Amino acid sequence: MINFRYHVVSLTAVFLALAIGLVVGTAALNGPVADSLKERVSGLSKSNEQLRESVNSLETEVKREEDFVTEAAPHMLKGTLAGRRVLLFVLPSGEEHAEGVTEMARLAGASITGQVNIQEKFIHPDNNFVLLGVAAKAARPTIPDVGLPGSDGVEKSSALLASALLDRPEGGSLVTDADRRAVLDDYSEAGYLTVKDKISGPAEAVVIVSGQSYVDREAAKKDASVVRLADQLDKAAVAVVAGSGSSGGNLVAEVRRDPALSKSISTVDNANTVAGQVVTALSLGRQFADKQAGAFGVGAGAESLLPELPE
Repeated sequence: MINFRYHVVSLTAVFLALAIGLVVGTAALNGPVADSLKERVSGLSKSNEQLRESVNSLETEVKREEDFVTEAAPHMLKGTLAGRRVLLFVLPSGEEHAEGVTEMARLAGASITGQVNIQEKFIHPDNNFVLLGVAAKAARPTIPDVGLPGSDGVEKSSALLASALLDRPEGGSLVTDADRRAVLDDYSEAGYLTVKDKISGPAEAVVIVSGQSYVDREAAKKDASVVRLADQLDKAAVAVVAGSGSSGGNLVAEVRRDPALSKSISTVDNANTVAGQVVTALSLGRQFADKQAGAFGVGAGAESLLPELPE
């Protein structure tokens, strides 16, 4: 029968074995094993320091390259968009680099008529049917919804906004400032968009500032809504997509993949950088100059880093 004395002896033996193991292990580590570990730790420390220095050097190099592009931009862009009226449509994914795109367009001589920030609510598939009603309510005498697409909320609303904010076809009736403000107010109050700056008048070109594709369960439908928005804006004005990346289903990738849209909408896949923002202004100028759209940047589907500069 196992008694209390047996348990005491057993536990004593276990602790004694542990103590002996610690003594023997410590002695071993103080020898060749310890020296080997110290050498490895020292080597890893030096390697880590070298990698840190390399990263710092690359970051400094990138910063200097951006500084160079920023200083060269006035010379590259001078007069490219002189007298042109440009509107910005900013998607939620492109808000971070919208300011840089605007700055370079102004540097090229463009007059920015305003900036419209599209909200997530506008492109969410659950609101597609409701947007049909919003468009019908927002229509005004000089901005009627007659003749607009009628089966898709995003498509109809995008067409109505294009009619309100962009030039009408030659010979078309003019939009009154009061009607333009009323249309924007209806969409703003319902939470579908916000207007950053007061719209000064109709624009002849639009830059759609976008970013990465959606990744949630509604990603495919949201990406498709963004494409429909771009399509309707392109029908009314010269259009450029200033994006970030060209993978997945983001707007840059979808436009480049579409045989029709890629012929009329220019795309820039690195507009989140100073270089890409300069190229956005240059690509807009190219479309005005020779009516040609192009795919520019460093991502998949880009034909070159930038369009050919005029002689």
